[in-house]
Amino acid sequence: MIQEPRFERIEQLRAHDYVAEQVRRLIMLRLIPVGLALPPERDLARMFGVGRATVQRAIEVLVRDGLVESRRGRSGGTFVTGPVGTDGSLRRVLADVRRNAALIEEALAFRLEAEPAAAGAAAGSRDDADLERIRELIERAAAAETDAAFMAHDTELHLAVAHATRNRFYAEAIERLRVVLNDPLVALPDSELWHARSHAEHAAVLDALAAGDGEAAREAMHVHVTHTAQAIRALLQAL
Repeated sequence: MIQEPRFERIEQLRAHDYVAEQVRRLIMLRLIPVGLALPPERDLARMFGVGRATVQRAIEVLVRDGLVESRRGRSGGTFVTGPVGTDGSLRRVLADVRRNAALIEEALAFRLEAEPAAAGAAAGSRDDADLERIRELIERAAAAETDAAFMAHDTELHLAVAHATRNRFYAEAIERLRVVLNDPLVALPDSELWHARSHAEHAAVLDALAAGDGEAAREAMHVHVTHTAQAIRALLQAL
């Protein structure tokens, strides 16, 4: 007898859950840095096309998850507090890295295959606007005055390469990888040497993309993500 298939109930995503998830995604990707205020509720309502009550419920979810906090007064608003604590301490991040070590190892292994492949594909599909966007993000990362700013531009850069593939599966995979790897990346020692090497490696990727050389783009990205994987694995061994 054929076994009856098992299906899971569909959970209908409510409007405020959708808003909260979109904001959560940007926070976890560190595209909204800790300490930055979210746009006012009326602006968020306009951006998402929902009522202010929906935005307020979404913010309540994010507050409960420890990702934002609401402050009153003239300089009040809704401020990002996670995924790193407001005191700037890395203790929470390091604890999360230690707890998620197995997942991080899986992400590193997948990244060594996925990101070079994405760069190779992007070399054949990118347009002038993609190249200009990637070039701009490389320059912003190089000029960043804080590690948080560098991380935000670095994340945007890798996502821009993925989107240049015109393949949603690459884009979704690279975004998922960044969510998992941003904690260990933040925990790595910040230094001018690290930033200089990253800049040189980013520039090599851009040169290959501009030349439309898929093999060179693949190799340049492989060198870059290999160096990062080595640093993260050293961090994991030290914890």
